[in-house]
Amino acid sequence: MTTGKSIVRPTAAELSERLRGRVLLPGDDDFAEELDGFNQITEHSPDLMAVVAGAEDVREAVAFAAVRGIPIAVQATGHGPSAAADGGLLISTRRMRGVSIDPAARTARVEGGTQWFEVVEAAAEHGLAPLNGSSPLTGVIGYTLGGGLGLMARRYGYAADHVTAVEIVTPDGRSRRATAVQDADLFWAVRGGKGNFGVVTALEFGLVPVTRLYGGGLFFPGEAAVEVLHAWRAWTSVVPEDLTSSLALLRMPDVEEIPPFLRGRLTVHVRIAYLGSAEDGNKLVEPLRAAGPLVVDTLADMPYTRFGEIHNDPTEPIPYSERSMMLRELDTAAVDTLLELAGPGADCIDLVVELRQLGGAVGRPPERPNAVDHRDAAFALSTLSLPDNRPPLVVDGMAAWGTGRRYLNFLASPDTAHLAESGYEPATFARLTEIKTRIDPDNLFRFNHNIVPRPSSA
Repeated sequence: MTTGKSIVRPTAAELSERLRGRVLLPGDDDFAEELDGFNQITEHSPDLMAVVAGAEDVREAVAFAAVRGIPIAVQATGHGPSAAADGGLLISTRRMRGVSIDPAARTARVEGGTQWFEVVEAAAEHGLAPLNGSSPLTGVIGYTLGGGLGLMARRYGYAADHVTAVEIVTPDGRSRRATAVQDADLFWAVRGGKGNFGVVTALEFGLVPVTRLYGGGLFFPGEAAVEVLHAWRAWTSVVPEDLTSSLALLRMPDVEEIPPFLRGRLTVHVRIAYLGSAEDGNKLVEPLRAAGPLVVDTLADMPYTRFGEIHNDPTEPIPYSERSMMLRELDTAAVDTLLELAGPGADCIDLVVELRQLGGAVGRPPERPNAVDHRDAAFALSTLSLPDNRPPLVVDGMAAWGTGRRYLNFLASPDTAHLAESGYEPATFARLTEIKTRIDPDNLFRFNHNIVPRPSSA
């Protein structure tokens, strides 16, 4: 197998002749611009890049790489990078945009580079919504293949649970359509196994009848973190499944781009997405509003199209590391430990330390089984920080309450690439490895949270 380092311009020209899109090499005028992803923590350095225009381009690019033993990386928005593409071919799917809605069947079909805001807006015209995440800018495919833990998770489950068909180009250069009855093993593996099995050119998935919600956030000063965190912990034990919430300890830098009330200080942000009425929502959050002195309260009835206002995720590219751990419980001792690690006065460098309540639908087996585990977890803990050589002190410090598993969508940066196995139960990972060995025995798709195929018996 080649490493890709032998690729020269005549070889790139050969691929270019096969594509409607473009082939770029390092040094080309817009190579760096096309290579940039949202999270700039990972510095890709491929030998060439295929900026594909459609599924046929993807098929041609993968087939071209496969016969030459060239490893393949895939990038759409670049929100969750792990292993850097060191050499090889990077397939950029960001130009593959398209959403079609079947309102009668309550389904959507999206192309490989589509972002969530496009799906939300298209579905809203028919009184429907997808199981998207907190950011409008995240790519649909990468988010969903990693599970997809969104704003309505407790009511409807993971985004991967609602996928009905996957259109994928596998490492042999074949275009396949995988469903519960056709290529069923591949269908199971892709939904949760991330980008280990090929390039997904389109997804079909179910939509839900949601047009509005009661949502937004409550912001408290860092000095109230003890009271608010304990109040939120107790409150999550009694809220209905129609309510999905998270709590974040924010340490925002003192820069002009940040709202003044967040700059250079610790702030507690409770995020709410409730599918019931605004009246009932107001009653439900009364114990939280009473937990401490409010700095800002943005909770209100809103159309679902404004979902991005709940978390207010960053909209400009930055380099950041992300770590995660699934928690089996969040008792009083766990909250006290988290406060020691990340509360007032803690030596914490993380910009965000977040807890998301799970349970409800994410805790139940889906109608169509998939490779997304964590059904036993009660909370997801994640951290986001600027590049730094310090170990993940918060996540490591909460190990006593962990399930031993991590949520791979909340792992970003090259030093997380080796953690793929930690995202699954042993039986799930064994089955994923067996399917990977059949589908991608040469591990062409390895610039990711890699599921390594078993060595050939030959």
